[in-house]
Amino acid sequence: QVQLVESGGGLVQAGGSLRLSCVVSGRTFSTYVMGWFRQAPGKEREFVAAISRSGGSTSYVDSVKGRFTISRDNAKNRVYLQMNSLKAEDTAVYYCAADRTPWSGSDAPPHMDYWGKGTLVTVSS
Repeated sequence: QVQLVESGGGLVQAGGSLRLSCVVSGRTFSTYVMGWFRQAPGKEREFVAAISRSGGSTSYVDSVKGRFTISRDNAKNRVYLQMNSLKAEDTAVYYCAADRTPWSGSDAPPHMDYWGKGTLVTVSS
């Protein structure tokens, strides 16, 4: 069973930065497309960013382009989300997700097999 554990959430002022991290169990991390999703209070979960197996392709939702950066370290079984210039509307529970389905490298991956339990990011205005 694949396990994903997120960390790095917390309370930050608007304009600040946070770096989320997600560690994935098992020896096949490099075979997964990885993604970050978020769910704000009272809203549906939405796609934030994704990264291909090699890290060569990334995709972002328009609202975070230029502010967030997704990256991965296949040697450490980790994926990261660097979040800069945070806004109050970025407040949400952020989830890490993994999938083995081949991905085009654009838009959101259509399906994710495995999910973490999430980490809360609160941005105060």
